[in-house]
Amino acid sequence: MAGLRLGPLLRYVDWGSGTSATVWVETDTACTVELLCPDGAGGSAPTFGVAGHHYALVVVTGLTPGTTTPYEVLLDGERVWPLADSPLPPSTLRTPPVPATDAVVAFGSCRWAAPAAGRSDPVGPDVLDTLSARLAADPEAERPDVLLLLGDQVYADETSAGTRAWIARHRRAAGTGSAAPPDQVADYEEYTRLYDESWGDPGLRWLLATVPSCMIFDDHDVIDDWNTSAAWVAEMRATPWWHERIVGALMSYWVYQHLGNLSPAELAEDEVYAAVLAAGDGTEVLRAFAERAEADPAAARWSYRRDFGRTRLLMVDTRAARVLEERRRAMLDAEEAAWLRTQAFDDLGGVDHLLVGTSLPWLLPPMVHFAEGWHAALCRGERGPRWARFGEWLRRRADLEHWPAFPSSFARLTDTVAEVGRHAHAPATVCVLSGDVHHAYVAEPFWPAGQQPRSRVLQFTCSPLHNSVPATMRAGFLLGWSRPAKLFGHLLARHGRLVRPTVRWERAGGPWFGNQLMTLTLRGRTARLRLERASAGAKRGRRGADRSGARLEGVLDRALTDGS
Repeated sequence: MAGLRLGPLLRYVDWGSGTSATVWVETDTACTVELLCPDGAGGSAPTFGVAGHHYALVVVTGLTPGTTTPYEVLLDGERVWPLADSPLPPSTLRTPPVPATDAVVAFGSCRWAAPAAGRSDPVGPDVLDTLSARLAADPEAERPDVLLLLGDQVYADETSAGTRAWIARHRRAAGTGSAAPPDQVADYEEYTRLYDESWGDPGLRWLLATVPSCMIFDDHDVIDDWNTSAAWVAEMRATPWWHERIVGALMSYWVYQHLGNLSPAELAEDEVYAAVLAAGDGTEVLRAFAERAEADPAAARWSYRRDFGRTRLLMVDTRAARVLEERRRAMLDAEEAAWLRTQAFDDLGGVDHLLVGTSLPWLLPPMVHFAEGWHAALCRGERGPRWARFGEWLRRRADLEHWPAFPSSFARLTDTVAEVGRHAHAPATVCVLSGDVHHAYVAEPFWPAGQQPRSRVLQFTCSPLHNSVPATMRAGFLLGWSRPAKLFGHLLARHGRLVRPTVRWERAGGPWFGNQLMTLTLRGRTARLRLERASAGAKRGRRGADRSGARLEGVLDRALTDGS
């Protein structure tokens, strides 16, 4: 009898017709996956294989717009979801009304797998587990229309004690004698362990079965500092274990995260997906694709667009699409940058809110911004070869690789955001949503007189979902917004011979620390931001608390626009 290994994950819900959705599963053997709803909606698909694992992405049709429908998952005719002994309510498919004008978008990044029930948690309660408990306790309460996971869904280079023990057993049993570090994953099979550990968590599993999700990778999904520079890439490619690591990383990302980001129409046009389905066992097809994507970033596009009624999301790949040659350094290659601009301006008359999802923040504390621009200038050789070598050393140790470390890309994104905001059909808001930096803040940019966009432009940064925040990081980001730090940043800019940006920005909220989640409630042309943090202060068993007794506490609830 076939069993359900991971999932179901509710990924795509069609906001155009409100009648279809996609659901992803991993099973423990080849089978036919069927999804059934009481009203007759449903769908089925045979599994496809990759490296001995079995997956299916089921397209569900026949849904009714504006409804919430429970569903079951069957494998070869046997029900496997909801779990027979689960205390949680049924998972549901919620479709928007048509036409849809409102959307609730929750987002954050950086999630270590939550500890198993009964084990202590040194980094505090998992905000997604806590959200899951609240929604399960009151299924009629408002829930996000979509959950945006902005990078570091798994940590390939910071594994748990349990995963390290599993890796050691796996390598001994396989007799591979892998040269990869013993505390990091080495190949596709070891990546599957990370997803087992993270997505098998009961609270997260129910949440992802009930709330649609959009995902994008960041560095720890592969390795810290992934694609930070050409020198880093050359060094990694010279190691005996890197090739298998990066191929396994891209293969697993395609299977576990990327496929579910696509609409049924996009899936139907995807040549790699078609080839994997046709092969039945898609291992070699997918491996060849991953090798092409590693050798030539233009061979794959991981960025994508989603429209939620009159809210548009452009999720941008800021890792694999980089140009790393120092004199041409760019966050996005020319084709990716052109794609972003085209999608941003497409049919703006039908957009009330434009969201740009990028794992790495666009607007950082001014001191950090100028420090990153300064080190980029050093690495280009502006101060000679000795400073260039120092710049490369510093880049890796201080993670100086956000948008300001790619000055031409920072300027281009800034120009695109401003031009959208000045357009005749400018949306009410243009919001850049980011994570990565293990704290939360709001930044607002300002242009010179006569150039300020009509749209309200904001940078929202929110992380971590479940991770540590070292004291040095707290101190650094608190200091980074201060006036003395800004003045020091200007000195660095002068030393690096930097051109001042045409825009300035101020902190409009934060910094806040802890395991936290931001939510944008977008109704017509109004927008409201809420920040919630997982708190361990509640009593065990209290309604809306997770299995550890944690609850979500409000940190910020602020109107962003008046709807005009």
